[in-house]
Parts: sequence; structure tokens; C-alpha cells
Amino acid sequence: METYHAGSRAVQDRAGVRHIADHVGQIIGQGIKPVAAAFLELQPLLVLGAADPTTGKVWASPLTGPPGFVRATGPHQISVTGGPRPADPLTPALTDARDLPVGTIALDPRTRRRMRVDGQLRATARGFAIEAERVFSNCPKYIQRRESYETVAGREPAPARHGSELTPAQAEFIAAADTFFLATVHEHGADASHRGGNPGFVQASSPRELTWPDYAGNAMFLSLGNLLADPRAGLLFLDWDTGTTLQLTGEARTEFGQDGERRVRFTLTEVVETPTALPLCWSAPEYSPANPTPAR
Repeated sequence: METYHAGSRAVQDRAGVRHIADHVGQIIGQGIKPVAAAFLELQPLLVLGAADPTTGKVWASPLTGPPGFVRATGPHQISVTGGPRPADPLTPALTDARDLPVGTIALDPRTRRRMRVDGQLRATARGFAIEAERVFSNCPKYIQRRESYETVAGREPAPARHGSELTPAQAEFIAAADTFFLATVHEHGADASHRGGNPGFVQASSPRELTWPDYAGNAMFLSLGNLLADPRAGLLFLDWDTGTTLQLTGEARTEFGQDGERRVRFTLTEVVETPTALPLCWSAPEYSPANPTPAR
């Protein structure tokens, strides 16, 4: 797989950072190094992004388990024990899946580290395996530090609430968020990434529309490049205390300002809220010093 497709190249050229992207892109590999394998085995949370082949909708879904539920089982493969909860919108696509393009991200708030593995998923007897096509880590920028977590015994997902627009409470949930995960797709694969900032950096401008600034990052523009080629996207917000999740699917487009700033506008088609979906309860955040102050 090429490091960048035409969508990412177009955004890089518009931002004038192609030369930087060529340098940074050298971090992307196919193999899972021992240090990366060790990192994965410590994580209780993995976020997976993919398009459902039946509906065409793109979702970002959380998977949790005791450390070791995600592990490298070879230099080019990771295996996951279990999968999304039965009511998760991606679950039907993962059942008996063969060569489903997926993107994953493991983010550790304790160390402010993150690792991404993109590849082809196939179902297994105990969960699924992913044949890695792209493996890389990002810098700690915009990751909020959370020093510890506990697994809450007996916490079970409540029935999911489906809708075609945000409720006022869901809009407040988003406005209070300091982190979300973004799933995007392109012709040959999928990607899952992280977006972070101080509360208020994401705004619900209407019951069916969100906006957020695209803060300066690594200059690769993998997500924005995907959106330029295919606007379908999935968003995952989670409550790091109660385990409630908010999953949105729809389309996103990037708006380029004359001052070089970028803003992403997302129009949702479906929202799924699942109270107490995850058993993890994390400590309060220490916001990243890289976070800009949200514009009012």
C-alpha cells in the first residue's frame, strides 16, 4: 500500500507540507516491532473503525478487555479476544468477516501514547485477527493524561438509544468532551484516529451538525485525505467516568480558511447512545499543554 493516496496528497499540497509529510511518513511500516507489541498487550481499550459492507455506514466502535485481550500474534498480525458488544452498530459487519478493511487505534491516557494498526480483518473462533498493512505511532499531542483506571464490576451496557439527530443532552455531552475518535475510509482501506482538545473544541452547531478545528499535527493528513476522497465518517465519544458511549455516522468535509486554518463540518445521519457501555472508569484528566483555547 502506498504511504499516501491522492486525497492526502491534495491536502498536503494545499497546506504546503508535502516535504514534511514525506519525512514523517517514514514512521509508517508494516511490521509490529517488539516495543509496539508490548504496548498493545497493556491496553484495556481498542477503537476500531470500518464501513459496514451492507449499509455503507462508517462507524467507530470501542472494544474493551483485560490487558492482553489485544496482542501481536506475529510480526504482521494482531489478534483480539472478544469483540464489540452485541448491540454495537459494527457487530454485524464483523461476524464471519473476511478481508474487511479496518483501522484501529490503541490510546493509553496514562502515558499519552497511541498506536495505529490498519489492515484486513477476519473473524476467528475467539474474536478476530487483523493482518497489518500499516503500523505506526503518533506523538502525544492533544492527548489528555489520565493516570489510572479501574474496571467496574457488574457494569453492563444499558439498551442503546437510536436517533437521526442529537438530543440537547447529547449536544451537551459533546460540548463537554476533550477527546473523540474518528473513523474514515478510502478506496483500499480504513483508518481510526484520535482528536483531542479542551472541552468545547467540538460544537454541535445544530441537532444534525458538528464542527471542530483541525489542529496542527503531523502533516500526513491521513484522515482529511480520506474525507476528501470519501466523505463518510464515524465518530465515537465516550464518558471516561461512566462508560457511556455516543457513536455517530454521517459525512464530513473540511473547510479551509484564508488564514490557513482548517475546520471540519460533520453532518450526521444516525446516532447511537449506549449508557454504561464500557466497564472502564478513568481518573480525571490533565489536559495536554498543546491544547489551544477553543474559540468562542
